[in-house]
Amino acid sequence: MTTLRAADIVMDDLLDLAVQEGASDLHLAVGLPPIMRLHGSLAPLDAEPLTPADTDRLMRSITPEQHIQGLETSGGSDFGFGFRDLARFRVSVFNQKGHVGVVLRQIPSTMLTLEEIGLPAQMRDLLFKPRGLILVTGPTGSGKTTTLASMLNIINQERDCHIITIEDPIEYFHPHKKSVVTQREIGMDVPSFKEALRRALRQDPDVILVGEMRDLETMEAAITAAETGHLVFATLHTTGAVRTVDRIVDAFPTNQQEQVRTQLATSIVAVISQILMPRKDKAGRIAAFEIMIATPSIRSLIRDNKTFRITSDLQTGAKWGMQTMDAHLIELWRAGKIAYEELVTKAQDTEEILQQIRGTQ
Repeated sequence: MTTLRAADIVMDDLLDLAVQEGASDLHLAVGLPPIMRLHGSLAPLDAEPLTPADTDRLMRSITPEQHIQGLETSGGSDFGFGFRDLARFRVSVFNQKGHVGVVLRQIPSTMLTLEEIGLPAQMRDLLFKPRGLILVTGPTGSGKTTTLASMLNIINQERDCHIITIEDPIEYFHPHKKSVVTQREIGMDVPSFKEALRRALRQDPDVILVGEMRDLETMEAAITAAETGHLVFATLHTTGAVRTVDRIVDAFPTNQQEQVRTQLATSIVAVISQILMPRKDKAGRIAAFEIMIATPSIRSLIRDNKTFRITSDLQTGAKWGMQTMDAHLIELWRAGKIAYEELVTKAQDTEEILQQIRGTQ
């Protein structure tokens, strides 16, 4: 097979291929051929390395003028766009070593059910709560957006309410079903998360999705919205329920932390922490979850600044749908769904996991 000339590469062909192959990401960088991420691994295409002129041409073929200006003035910009009727992509364009780089993340066109994502059935009940804070956490690329989109889709199908999403950029499009859905994009519809949240409270919302709790003001506004009778979903780049609660409290000045602990203890409904790993049993990736449901016991641990004890509540809280990340990793490994290396490298407490495995073998 002949190697494709870099000058002949067009963006539509690359996007078609990404959709056909089910690639999660597409990377365009000077000095390399286009590279797709398939099931977690990088796969270069059989093509010549891209020149600076090639990456610039490919970037301009999909990037709106305002984001080209953002690239020129700020060194980078993010946006989402629909590719024909086939898929949506979240795009990051940026400068590196004086050249243009592009990374495209494919957003699946169909919403997964909670079962397909791998969440326990009890999670559905949380979506019918009248108020409170549900946090979905994990590293970048762990599937937080997909989990949240699936949850909002269930609310949209089964509850008549006003859902407001605040995203940067908008990834999944939610058509109006039983609910009315308002989706606002940072930079396009509203300047910041803080401003969008402030305004959202005047727009008769029942459910609010905050794409990311990036700063103190956004955290403050999200907690207040959850306290004042709204169901609020938000994401954080933390792993594990304990770290998530500590991260929020620590973001506040010392003299406010006790008040924040009290507010969190009252408003928090659940923390769902997730990571994504390559499957061992077949092609694809699988998520492992840590799930904390705010029982009276957990609420008092948060209020009394005893978050270090939360893990033991997770270990004994299976009847509420709770589980630790390590317990779920062991379960996936025993079922032959993930490799031993994934179990060991992704574990929160590797020593404890190894002891458990030895104890049962």
